[in-house]
Amino acid sequence: MSGRPATPGTPAEPAASELEAALTVPEDPAAAAFFDVDNTMMVGASIFHFAKGLAARKFFSWRDLVTFTMRQTRLRVRGESHDDMHTTRDSALAFVAGKKVDEVVTLGEEIYDETMADKIWSGTRALAQLHLDAGQRVWLVTATPVELAQIIADRLKLTGALGTVAESRDGVYTGRLIGDVLHGEAKAAAVRRLAAAEGLDLAQCAAYSDSINDLPLLSLVGRPVAVNPDSALRGEARQRGWEIRDFRTGRKAARIGVPTVAVGGAVAGGVAAGLALRKRGRLPGVRLPNAAFRRG
Repeated sequence: MSGRPATPGTPAEPAASELEAALTVPEDPAAAAFFDVDNTMMVGASIFHFAKGLAARKFFSWRDLVTFTMRQTRLRVRGESHDDMHTTRDSALAFVAGKKVDEVVTLGEEIYDETMADKIWSGTRALAQLHLDAGQRVWLVTATPVELAQIIADRLKLTGALGTVAESRDGVYTGRLIGDVLHGEAKAAAVRRLAAAEGLDLAQCAAYSDSINDLPLLSLVGRPVAVNPDSALRGEARQRGWEIRDFRTGRKAARIGVPTVAVGGAVAGGVAAGLALRKRGRLPGVRLPNAAFRRG
């Protein structure tokens, strides 16, 4: 199946072949779709693209970025323990402690428009549009900072986003995380709470992800779909008879030269904590213990 990142300004215009091959979505107001971001909706790790943009603007140094990325790669290769994630999270928070939330949000919007918009997979965007056209709600669910996730959702005209939340006080980051990084089981728990708040029937919902780490989320819904899957998820999807959609046209995910399948989870889990964007009272909607969500 062919697929390509959309060009800037046209993320909702997938190729005809992608639309023809996409899922048929029934009209159902109790149904919704949940999309992972990294390697599913976007080529590579969104938080890494964001961090590169911040480094280019001297928000922090390139040395900090390289050091942090190397650390995440080592953790991913050897396996992460709970203590590793806690230590990584705390070190990442040091990057934004004392920074103004509005400044980082504005930079996030600029960086998305300049360097991230053309990394949206048009095939995945087509799938999201089918749900929207059927009158269903579409949410991003990601370890990425919640307001970065919301920027992506807004630009793609989706319903809203769930993401990792960091604390701020008087518009300034405190250096503390609210809840946990939205990863693995935490994603599924956040979606359960969202479904209860929104009156969704999870048996009628769909979820899309590239990673075996999202098995709890995929197992939660009635229509799980593996998109650009890693080898473990591909094997699991085949065993369970789940649909598989691959928009990479046979090219290795690592071709773009940023953390993707191998280290994307570690980078999202660590940097996301450090760059998580949450301004108290800014986001309307239901407050979740481990995530925040907002309608577009």
